[in-house]
Amino acid sequence: MLKKTIFFFLLVTFYANAQDQYYELRDFVTDSAHIFTASQVLELNQRLVELEEKTTNQLVVVTIEDLGYDTIETYANALFNQNGIGQEGKDNGLLILFSELDREVRIEVGYGLEPYITDAVASRIIRNTMIPNFKEEAYFTGVNEASNQLIEFLNNPEALDEFKKEIKDEESNNQLIMYIFIGFFLLIFLTVGGFFFYRSYKNIIEVFRGILMGKLGVLPGLFMLIAGSLSSLFGLVFMLAPATVAYSILTSSQSIIGEIVDNPKLLLWVLLPFFGIATIIAFIKIKLSRKDDLDISWIKNDKTYYRKTFSSSGTHSFSSGSSSSGGSSSSFSGGGGSSGGGGSSGSW
Repeated sequence: MLKKTIFFFLLVTFYANAQDQYYELRDFVTDSAHIFTASQVLELNQRLVELEEKTTNQLVVVTIEDLGYDTIETYANALFNQNGIGQEGKDNGLLILFSELDREVRIEVGYGLEPYITDAVASRIIRNTMIPNFKEEAYFTGVNEASNQLIEFLNNPEALDEFKKEIKDEESNNQLIMYIFIGFFLLIFLTVGGFFFYRSYKNIIEVFRGILMGKLGVLPGLFMLIAGSLSSLFGLVFMLAPATVAYSILTSSQSIIGEIVDNPKLLLWVLLPFFGIATIIAFIKIKLSRKDDLDISWIKNDKTYYRKTFSSSGTHSFSSGSSSSGGSSSSFSGGGGSSGGGGSSGSW
């Protein structure tokens, strides 16, 4: 019983200390890091008071020296909810939290304003307005300009819509660049993988043609088919794996390779046409040549045919009169509002 009492006391003490570590806000601007001048604090605070009087929206600015053991997301959310930024029932609060030593900043958004000040909007304000000024140690300028943007967006829906359109256009341009990069990346792999697949599959067709003509023994041919299949598989994987990964990234769906791994029986439906098409092509070539007849030899090879078709250089032909060669290159007082964690963070 005594142990439970002590544990409960420690738990209550820890919770109380956790509550005390966040500031009890009394103004719209709390500059505990002392990075603003007195006149700057007064000027910004007055504008934020006017914002609440005109719209009931609350925008609060807090600067701290460091976050301690918290992340800026955790600290901002706890500070926001502990002080009830925004009006109860409207949850129309905004918090700009600046941590000097951690070099991090966050815009925390109340539930009620999340449809307007979206994560993308907050992120772009931080990235394009605040961070460039913070890098020059113009801290008030960064916070002040960001505050002006937020006030403008809350008061002027058309300006907010235009800002969101700019974000969408920027994302579209970035997406286009990503597609071009992925396309170039896939082209390299498709070219190299396609070359290896073509060479090895061409060899598999010649193996089947030799077996069907009786110039290549069935048993030796099986070993050659296994070796050729592995080489073809390497080329196929080299060619298709990046494509399936890119497809999974762009569509957020399970890759084809993942489906085959989960269901190995699908591999049979790949192997059947793989060997079937090679056999059909070999059969057609024999018929078109009109020089060779169908025959089967289980072990014996025609040495002349073998040397001519499967030379050590790795080159071979589709027919007895042709050869192929290939090459490849690799290449405040709060109003009781709350936040669920919406907003964005940045560092410099």
